[in-house]
Amino acid sequence: MDRPAIVLLSGGLDSTTVLAIAKDQGFTPYALSFRYGQRHSIELEAAQRVAQAQGVARHVIADIDLRVFGGSALTDDIEVPKHESLQDTPQSGVPITYVPARNTIFLSFALAFAETVGASDIFTGVTAVDYSGYPDCRPEYMEAFATMANLATRAGVEGTSKITLHSPLMTLSKADIVREGLRLGVDYSLTSSCYDPDKQGHACGKCETCLLRLKGFAEAGVKDPVQYQSA
Repeated sequence: MDRPAIVLLSGGLDSTTVLAIAKDQGFTPYALSFRYGQRHSIELEAAQRVAQAQGVARHVIADIDLRVFGGSALTDDIEVPKHESLQDTPQSGVPITYVPARNTIFLSFALAFAETVGASDIFTGVTAVDYSGYPDCRPEYMEAFATMANLATRAGVEGTSKITLHSPLMTLSKADIVREGLRLGVDYSLTSSCYDPDKQGHACGKCETCLLRLKGFAEAGVKDPVQYQSA
């Protein structure tokens, strides 16, 4: 029996692992990525590589432009913060790389996609362990969105199906995520996590997402296969 599921796919480490998890659980994945006005297209190129490698049923790239609002180092003329180590990153507050309401927007699109393909399941790679402290990555946020989703859809109102939001990485460290992905045969050389890569797609190694990624691979005892810019 076909079990369609929408998987939010950025092309990074977390979402790529989640795609593999959805497949391993027997779902037929429909990948959804976004061209939302982010600083570069490297992550979308990675998402396309990952979607092809993992054999999704369909890969949609939705166009929305969050640059009209700005307010983030990812969508505005604000420099991406660089650090020598994770100890140098801010230990409290919401970082400037947070894109206002991004997950709410992305999940709303996923909800619409789910209705059109008859999917009752949406997978997302949010985690609340090794993460940057974004407010829309917390378990209570995901629970609230799931409640809203079942109030906002035809299937929910008619009672024909219930939307289930899957966040399988929520309580996993980056090292645990890497281990799980490798167990499932994920090729992490296809992925891109960096907020500020060079034109060749080489990761900077100093933004917070790069540092978290490197921490995960180091703790998992595996070399990160992506290329980093030389010092």
